[in-house]
Amino acid sequence: MIIISKYLVPKGYTGMTVFPFIFLKSKVLKQSETLVNHEKIHLKQQLELLIVPFYIWYGLEFVFRLIQHKNWHIAYKNISFEREAYCNDTNLEYLKTRRYWQFLKYLSKHEI
Repeated sequence: MIIISKYLVPKGYTGMTVFPFIFLKSKVLKQSETLVNHEKIHLKQQLELLIVPFYIWYGLEFVFRLIQHKNWHIAYKNISFEREAYCNDTNLEYLKTRRYWQFLKYLSKHEI
């Protein structure tokens, strides 16, 4: 379910996924197939990690990446969940063929 709220999406971001909702900053963003697909990839990731462990992993990996890169934006872009979503958000068929735990492939050193 997509919810439009400029107040719930953090400043500097256009969308955010908190299972089972996708929050978008404005109504016009709902037309962006790439953005919606990106957020749907996060829904799938959250489901396969049983939701709460996803947020724990996401937070811990962000802290690790922040220490590693010393830059908020670069750390965020290099979280494995974000790397998977960014690398595949233009492929609208991705979720049909995606394997379980595919985000693990994006833990490697190849950085965005």
